[in-house]
Amino acid sequence: MPTERDPYDAVAYPGHAYPDTHPDRMAVMGLLHGLEPAAVEHCRVLEIGCGDGANLIPMAYAIPGGEFVGFDLAELPVARGQRRIGELGLANIRLFQADLMDVRGLGQFDYVIANGLYAWVPEAARDRLLAICREHLAPNGLAFVSYNTLPGGHVRNMVREMMFAQADRIEDPAQKVAEALGFLRLMVEARAEGDPFRAVVEHELKRMEQRDPRVVFHDELAGAGRPVSFTEFADHARKNGLQYVSESVLPPPNDPCFQRRIVDKAEEMTAGDRIAEEQVYDFARMRMYRETLLCHREREVSGEMCVEALTRMRLASQAAASDGEGDVLRVFTLPGGIRMESRHRNTVLLMETLIEAWPRSVPFAELMETLGASGVEADGEFFKLLLQLVVARMVELHVWQAPVGGSISERPRASAVLRQEAVAEDHATTLLHAALLLNDPLVREFVLLLDGTRDRAELLAALREKRLDLSDANLAEGIEPTLRMLHRTGVLLGDG
Repeated sequence: MPTERDPYDAVAYPGHAYPDTHPDRMAVMGLLHGLEPAAVEHCRVLEIGCGDGANLIPMAYAIPGGEFVGFDLAELPVARGQRRIGELGLANIRLFQADLMDVRGLGQFDYVIANGLYAWVPEAARDRLLAICREHLAPNGLAFVSYNTLPGGHVRNMVREMMFAQADRIEDPAQKVAEALGFLRLMVEARAEGDPFRAVVEHELKRMEQRDPRVVFHDELAGAGRPVSFTEFADHARKNGLQYVSESVLPPPNDPCFQRRIVDKAEEMTAGDRIAEEQVYDFARMRMYRETLLCHREREVSGEMCVEALTRMRLASQAAASDGEGDVLRVFTLPGGIRMESRHRNTVLLMETLIEAWPRSVPFAELMETLGASGVEADGEFFKLLLQLVVARMVELHVWQAPVGGSISERPRASAVLRQEAVAEDHATTLLHAALLLNDPLVREFVLLLDGTRDRAELLAALREKRLDLSDANLAEGIEPTLRMLHRTGVLLGDG
């Protein structure tokens, strides 16, 4: 038990779901690198430093055949999470308070999550963290470890030192954050427009101003954070019987690892050493942060992508399609605004098949049966196209089907986790383990009504009782568009 009040008891860290930690994503990356991860439907998951369970609870709800265990040093967040679990009636998840230095004998897990911990704890705790991963990881298991890294971490350390200079002696957390950010603004204003130093500090200041002050307090002003180079982290993992698999997601299209000149230089410098090559790319990226997947050292990991693994996966796309102009057949746009124009018939067929199925995913065999009827073959060119679309974020890879509905049912039912979160928060977790912003009070009220007991007429009647300020016509015309939005964002459960 802690001898003094834990800072996460004193100041609550805003909990939310982290999509990259989901076992579905980890399993995909494991398969792409030649491993045989456990089936997500019946997996065992351990989260080290689980906080209030905001990441783990939605997983347990959406994967009822799995088993989920989380622990955290802070007592109050764990207690909040335990209350949520009780309200939801979940029997496949357990949260408890513990110091990671003392944790032993929890059994083996297919997936272990340590998010936002490694770079924020002392050296002894880092050693124990990786030891827990080794001791509790099943033979084919995968561990997710996030950490601040170098060389970009030097910039973050410089800014943190400036913040500490102003706020180190201030006790009140809110005042501490306000004074630290105010001092950074003063440092920015002290430099001329266009000054490189000003640009660096201003970038970090803007990043922090967009975050919850409680996050800034914990991530920047509480405890001693120490970023590490990727080679240092990989060596630490190796000494603990673990090895590098990959990052939690594939690099974006503009990443240095796809730039021929950088790749040639990295290969020349590293002579086939995958870890050293990744470090070269981190220099080119000026990388600040990593989300690394590890497995047991005895496993055989492929440094190259196993393309044949795609045939064992499910594919999905949340893009929207629109007509192109000239020789452009179709334009595909992701929710964040990324656009892709296509003049390629097979690309259009593939994308429109997946778009039609969204928010559900399509097994590869089923996809090829559909595309095959239009003359598309699963040859080398097709797999090259598919990988390009995955890297471009136009196509998602999965090994597990989230329990989302393929259509909107007569009596729509939203995830109980999302409805629970919507009571007190302006954001909530979807069945796809993503965050949905609920800053419209009417949408929040509507979501809370979606418990599967009301049809459209009954939903309208319930809304009418809550919103006397709006006409029946206004309420009625908003029901179907809102249901479609909730369906597309992965909020509504299937009928099964």
